[in-house]
Amino acid sequence: MLRYAPSPVGDMHLDNLQIAIVNYLVSQQRNDKFLVRIEDVNIDKIEEGKDTEIMMILEKFALKHDSVFHQSEHLNLYQTLALRLLKEKKAFVCQCQDETKTCSTNCEELSEEDYTKIKESGKPFVVRIKKDENIDDFVILRVNGKPSYNFACASDDMMSDIDLIIRDKKYLNETNKQKHIKKLLGYKKEENYVHITTIKESPSVKSLFEQGFIPDSILNYLILVLNPNTTKEIFRLPDAIEWFELKNIPTTAKHFDFEKLQYLNREHLKLIDDKLLSTLFGFADANIGKLAKVYLKECSTINELEKKIQAIFKPKDFSGKFAEQMKILSDLIFEAPILDSFDEFQNYLITKSGLSEDEISKPLEKLLTGTAHGAKLSEIYPYIKSYILEVAS
Repeated sequence: MLRYAPSPVGDMHLDNLQIAIVNYLVSQQRNDKFLVRIEDVNIDKIEEGKDTEIMMILEKFALKHDSVFHQSEHLNLYQTLALRLLKEKKAFVCQCQDETKTCSTNCEELSEEDYTKIKESGKPFVVRIKKDENIDDFVILRVNGKPSYNFACASDDMMSDIDLIIRDKKYLNETNKQKHIKKLLGYKKEENYVHITTIKESPSVKSLFEQGFIPDSILNYLILVLNPNTTKEIFRLPDAIEWFELKNIPTTAKHFDFEKLQYLNREHLKLIDDKLLSTLFGFADANIGKLAKVYLKECSTINELEKKIQAIFKPKDFSGKFAEQMKILSDLIFEAPILDSFDEFQNYLITKSGLSEDEISKPLEKLLTGTAHGAKLSEIYPYIKSYILEVAS
């Protein structure tokens, strides 16, 4: 079984999401289960709703899990395991509370009678694993009765039967402690650790959604960073399951490449069904989806496309430099028959207005798009002609 173990603090960033994606991909390749564990026991202040937010993001990226639990559900289990290690003389009660340091007194030599006196006195204490020839003593149960990160993590991995642990390289130094804990608890199953160097300076997933990036492009980008030599640059999650390789993950961290993500987002927006794409802008019309794709030559996000679509359909400003020509053209459009091609439409306006092509070019562009520069009218006209009265008002 594989697991993804986020903490419900702050927004999920791309480096966190990347770990979730890799665990999911490998679980699918192995036809194994994928567990989500919310690590909430070592947090001073829980941010309400962050656990739900994590699960919603995983759902958006189609990272389906087989089970999910919060570490806070297992407090009694951690305390029971710590007590067992105490009884087996593999751990000891210690009044040296600084977790960053080893025991500085003779706490290892205290008897059960001493433990009773400490408990009755109400003095704070921790529980530590005894040192051996390979590792120093360290805290497994804190003053507040909660487990240390390593003890909770190792205990849960053991109880969940996690045999492949894929996580951020920043946890590399914790590996020996966690292996030692499992060994003392009698866990004999072979386990493998893979530590990944994730993206540097990665933004939050939420911020990218707010900017108009879609899950498929973000996922494509994160997998591409991990397997950069794949022959297929544009892909979706099911494709990656077939060829993704842990062994091909680079050992050096990459900085977040915003321009690359913009490019991938454009490519994935092109792949969306036209009618479905139009719903993002309040329509249910394939022509509006096709219109949006015309603007992908200059736009890369949903937000940028939405501004273009809104500018076309909002009431036009008949003031300023082209006011007179725009009014003439608008009146003619309201009287015009249905004209299939842009050339027919433009020639009709030229003939009826008495203006030259150059004279109507900019006013017509502003009338139809809300701006005097942008996509060619000949490209967008086929998709807005059925809305032409609304557009030119």
